Amino acid sequence: MKNDEPPSRKARQIRLKMLATKLAILFQGKTRGANSMRSSPPAELSLFSSSGVRKYLTKAERERFLHATETLDPMRRLFCAVLLWSGGRVSEVLAITPQAVDIDSCDIALLTLKRRNKFVVRQIPLPPSVMHALDEHLHLRSRQEDPRQTHRRLWPWSRTTAWRIIKKVMRDAGVTTLAASPKGLRHSFGVTAFQAKVPPHLVQRWLGHASLRTTSIYGNVLGEEEREFAARMW
Repeated sequence: MKNDEPPSRKARQIRLKMLATKLAILFQGKTRGANSMRSSPPAELSLFSSSGVRKYLTKAERERFLHATETLDPMRRLFCAVLLWSGGRVSEVLAITPQAVDIDSCDIALLTLKRRNKFVVRQIPLPPSVMHALDEHLHLRSRQEDPRQTHRRLWPWSRTTAWRIIKKVMRDAGVTTLAASPKGLRHSFGVTAFQAKVPPHLVQRWLGHASLRTTSIYGNVLGEEEREFAARMW
């Protein structure tokens, strides 16, 4: 019977072309979908949860956080201070070594760990009081001159240990919302920088963002100027 005969060479070629066309269309659709996902802002680009809970610390909470660190030993207290004033991620601050600290210029060099396949180091200025305390308690100058010490981390902890330290200080400071985390400190850094009129491109560089679009979310927080305008309306 004709139905039992194998397909001709020309028929097989037509089927293969049709299959290749379908695969091309399918692949093109997936590629467009992936590109549209890349161009759309990720869900994490928000300083509030879906229920409106704030993810950053307010000025009052930052002050309470700093006050709560005063009962800690110098190692833990300084780790909290650097995390607060640098806007760095926990892993980035834990990776700091004596050679990454410029005592005279009062800045530290953080390796941006979220840039895949890219080696990006950013310099972050620190308050002189924090740098002085780092040098005094962690013996930075002497460790920078010692080849055995200059490449060793200042805080030889795991991320879990560092996270627990931050959470305890948050509890002592009375911060119990979603902001009570290292990420809350990072968000607070961005918000504080915008409200202090720091140029956006500097905030972007300090936070290690690949795109200014990501940094711009920190400019959406209600500031003192908006409150003054609202007060006029009231």
